[in-house]
Amino acid sequence: MPESKDTPTMFVLELQCTDLDRDLLIAELWDRGSAGIFEAPASLRSFFDDEELIPQLLRDFAAQQPEISPIADEDWIGFARAQTGPMVVGQRLFLAPEWRDDPTPEGRLRIAINPGLAFGTGSHETTRMCLEWIEEHVRPGSTFCDVGTGSGILCEAAALLGAKLVVACDIDLTAAQIAHLNIARSASRFLVYTGSVMAIAAHTADLLVANISPDWISALAREWLRVLRPGGRGLLSGFDESDLPHVRAALQKANVQVTDTRGENAWRAIEIVG
Repeated sequence: MPESKDTPTMFVLELQCTDLDRDLLIAELWDRGSAGIFEAPASLRSFFDDEELIPQLLRDFAAQQPEISPIADEDWIGFARAQTGPMVVGQRLFLAPEWRDDPTPEGRLRIAINPGLAFGTGSHETTRMCLEWIEEHVRPGSTFCDVGTGSGILCEAAALLGAKLVVACDIDLTAAQIAHLNIARSASRFLVYTGSVMAIAAHTADLLVANISPDWISALAREWLRVLRPGGRGLLSGFDESDLPHVRAALQKANVQVTDTRGENAWRAIEIVG
């Protein structure tokens, strides 16, 4: 029997990409209605369920050598899951897809991940740098704030490592809803809301992380200092080497003290102190 015209056909759009253009491409794919995005070292695989989008997608992403592959609707979840495996991060964290039953390595804390509508599975360099920093700095009783929380993975890590309170925000409603569900698995005391860092009370955070765009890190420079307690520490990430001078200049103008810079491949993170 021929397939009904009313039945959507799922397909995968694969794009070649570099670390420098990865985040921008991901944002553009979400804007065009992607149902899910999975990252490979030099490419992105994005799922769509409307084949009428194909001609426009091929034009819009011509520079990324696009390839289209149809997937039966009943198979696409299995295909997507096959792209994501468990990984160790830092000295104490183990990230595993929630459908996998791989044993947690001895001495590590397990965080279940489910790639989907919110950024943050641990596969990206900026997320890993943030997770490693959190592992190094969270102490029992810390108050931890995550600005632009995405999936909430950073808050989950902070809670498992001993933070007594985690506060997460994201301007995207869907991300905030996903983060709320995820963080609830790990934190006994937490607050997740849709909005910006400007809603967080002054001197709330012992530790603060913002893994967002360089423009927002720069625009909110004064907020980082306001939210941190005296002597509190923060990590600002989500930008590459070319953005580093611009971000540092904005922080210096806001009298934010930079203590160190981290890097993985082309990506960078800046450590600050309150």
